[in-house]
Amino acid sequence: MLLKWLESQAFRTLTRDGRLLFSTRIARLFGYGFLSVVLVLYLAQLGLSETQIGLLLTLTLIGDTAISLWITTSADRIGRRRMLIAGASLMLFAGVLFALAGDFVLLLVAATIGVISPSGNEIGPFLPIEQAALSQIVPNEQRTRVFAWYNLVGSFATALGALCGGGLAQVLQGAGLSPLESYRVIVIGYAALGLVLGVLFARLSAAAEPSPQPLSLAGRGARGEGRLGLHRSRRVVMKLSALFALDAFAGGFVLQSVVAYWFFLRFGLEEAALGGIFFGANILAGLSALLAARVAARIGLINTMVFTHIPSNVLLCLVPLMPNLPLAVGVLLLRFSISQMDVPTRQSYTMAVVAPDERSAASGVTTIARSVGASLSPTLSGLFLASPLLIGAPFLVAGGLKIMYDLLLYHSFRTLKPPEEKGGVLRTKSTQF
Repeated sequence: MLLKWLESQAFRTLTRDGRLLFSTRIARLFGYGFLSVVLVLYLAQLGLSETQIGLLLTLTLIGDTAISLWITTSADRIGRRRMLIAGASLMLFAGVLFALAGDFVLLLVAATIGVISPSGNEIGPFLPIEQAALSQIVPNEQRTRVFAWYNLVGSFATALGALCGGGLAQVLQGAGLSPLESYRVIVIGYAALGLVLGVLFARLSAAAEPSPQPLSLAGRGARGEGRLGLHRSRRVVMKLSALFALDAFAGGFVLQSVVAYWFFLRFGLEEAALGGIFFGANILAGLSALLAARVAARIGLINTMVFTHIPSNVLLCLVPLMPNLPLAVGVLLLRFSISQMDVPTRQSYTMAVVAPDERSAASGVTTIARSVGASLSPTLSGLFLASPLLIGAPFLVAGGLKIMYDLLLYHSFRTLKPPEEKGGVLRTKSTQF
């Protein structure tokens, strides 16, 4: 029944390229989830300390920031398909080097230049370019719904990847491989998915490229004119970027790989159990993203972003305070059940309040801002995890900072409405589930 609804409602507005972009989202997020559960365990087996691991994760995100900034702000000029293939090549490069290298310096090179997701969530140049392409092929009224399904399939893929990654490590170790060897097999699988992603991106047609915009939409002239590909929307994008950076900085304390490592240290969980936890967590996250479209149709995008995010952050703060494993897992899963309702609404809002010819650049700049913010906190998180007294601090710091972000976002943008909300009437019938 659900699949039938998906086909008739969510996918009906998508072209062949739109469906292909959903496929690349699934392949990519499966790979991110597949690696994230064992990534920190793999690095620890290589002999890295918690401090070195934190530094490596930080450099992973810093390198992603620099490379993705160039790729995303150049995509509308050089070509979206070319830039997406370049991103897939960097994912392949990182996976191969991580699998072959045991030296800390070589791992730093791979982390800085390549595409590795420590969190299991989106990283690299893919998301901004795909969002821009999807925004131009669906009506405004359908945009949030399509983004919700786009996030749902991504969360399901991440969940399945986490389950497969943790389960495969357990099976391989049961077959006689050492933990290090079992984790290396998963890293090689991640590299192979980078190759698959490149093949899929190569099938995109010219329809996925940006179409020329009338002069009146370009504001200051030709498409992409201005710094970072922005012109009339620069002020809004910069303000959003600063706030998104704060949110991501907070999120960097609780990357999925870090949370998995915390459960390993605190409760001694094995890889298969960790994979099962994050399978459930990401399934719930995906469903929460889907529900966001319905809530946003009634109360608006900004209200949905803020009023669902604050309770999820309170739950995040409660995780390390739980006295036993069942309660800690229960609170974590409850948090994931509402944690992603701000994601499709945030993406849809960003695409709605900028000119069409600025969408790749706007999505790229805001995504890069998030990468910059997230890159600064894993090192601190590693220091916390290295101290038995501070092992729960990442959750508390992340939750507090995220609540601060929610309040600032509401204060700054509650009056700036997307086109479908202007006039004070939200659409309800056309977006019912």
